[in-house]
Amino acid sequence: MKGEMFCAKVLIIDDDKLICNAFSRVISQMGHIVTCAHTLEDGLKQASAFEFDVVLLDVRMPDGNGLELIPNLHATASCPEVIIITGAGDPDSAELAIKSGAWDYIEKPTSIKEMTLPLLRAIQYRQEKRAVRPSFALKVDGIIGKSQKIKACFDLLAQASNSNANVLITGETGTGKELFARAIHENSSRRSKSFVVVDCAAMPGTLIESILFGHERGAFTGADRAQEGLIKLADHGTLFLDEVGELPLTLQKALLRVLQEHVFRPLGGKQEVSSDFRLVSATNRNLNAMVREGTFREDLLFRLQALTIELPSLRDRPDDIKELALHYCAQISEKYGTGTKGLSPDFMDVLVSHEWSGNVRELVNTLERAIASAPFEPTLYAKHLPENIRIKAARNAVSKEHCSSRKNPLPCLPEVPPPVQSESPLPDQSLPSLQEFRNTTEQRYLENLMDFTKGNIKESCRVSGLSRSRLYALLQKYKIDKTG
Repeated sequence: MKGEMFCAKVLIIDDDKLICNAFSRVISQMGHIVTCAHTLEDGLKQASAFEFDVVLLDVRMPDGNGLELIPNLHATASCPEVIIITGAGDPDSAELAIKSGAWDYIEKPTSIKEMTLPLLRAIQYRQEKRAVRPSFALKVDGIIGKSQKIKACFDLLAQASNSNANVLITGETGTGKELFARAIHENSSRRSKSFVVVDCAAMPGTLIESILFGHERGAFTGADRAQEGLIKLADHGTLFLDEVGELPLTLQKALLRVLQEHVFRPLGGKQEVSSDFRLVSATNRNLNAMVREGTFREDLLFRLQALTIELPSLRDRPDDIKELALHYCAQISEKYGTGTKGLSPDFMDVLVSHEWSGNVRELVNTLERAIASAPFEPTLYAKHLPENIRIKAARNAVSKEHCSSRKNPLPCLPEVPPPVQSESPLPDQSLPSLQEFRNTTEQRYLENLMDFTKGNIKESCRVSGLSRSRLYALLQKYKIDKTG
């Protein structure tokens, strides 16, 4: 209720009990609830078991460096704001703390009351964040995941959708930068207008200005008619500059003026043309490093990054791999008409343990190859994965066993699992009909789906792409328990 005092929950992780007691008194007098932990291990247990709004975290702890705990704290359900407090601060640690997502990094002051200002700001932020209610549900078609890192990106996506500020999306190749750019457009007030994609890496250098700004008839050899540029086509819509780091310096200067004035002159034109576009850019390059090298304009970078969304690599969110695999396997199977396939535990284990240098794009390509290699088999096993991925998994497994055997010269042999009865037909048996095969694989997929979502129908529809009525019909057809 408006006007009611917000009671925040604060966790203090510090091995100095005198400091803990002093902080606790001040914070309690402010009307907030305080919990103390004197080791990193105990602090993480507390943060995992209970919800907290703010964590005051010391750096030098008996069981490790507090900075290394920040990602684990952010991965908890409440994702608290983390304020680093240290008696021996240094610039490198301050940089690491901010890059890790800390709210602030401060040295322990002589007066405890000096600590209250950053704490009050963090508590106010949490209060306002809880009070905000989105006016509509975000459309995030094709963006799969529930990990803390991707949820943080959804929060920034919501912010970007509710403004007209320029957005810069960064991340490795294959992390879904264009998907996020499209989602920003689809959730914005410009959704009914054009979303214009400009691939800066693919545009020929001699025609790049004509493609962006357009040209009049006779502006150059071959210009037999006037043509509007992509910037004008994005009028009242969104202009998406993909791989913006590939723009040549000469064009960067021209683009800077367009961003400042939203007017430009087509090649060969005598009058300036206006375009009310919203700019979203993306890059897999380090633009700050390019600025230092002199290959990217600093003033243009300032214009591009009013809001920045940094997409995590797939290896930084392994918890999302199973959901991604289920979603794309269903999508690819429908595309090829093979019937949706089950995913065996060994298949999933290899996917989760693999380092996806190509991120989600590489995962999708790998699933497509696996399904193509098993068109008539109802379940995908590790053997269906590309050879290079299986070799890497095998080498990693052997390396781990080798390290273990060095510590324990006589390791216990693992139990041999019972043989699995082959589902392939014997020579004197006939193959099932295509419809029977599809029914079998469809049933297995639905069973896996209900198990994965724990019977949550809304979540099952989102993962599978099925409508609620279609999902209910299939569950009834195969007599599958809706409760998972």
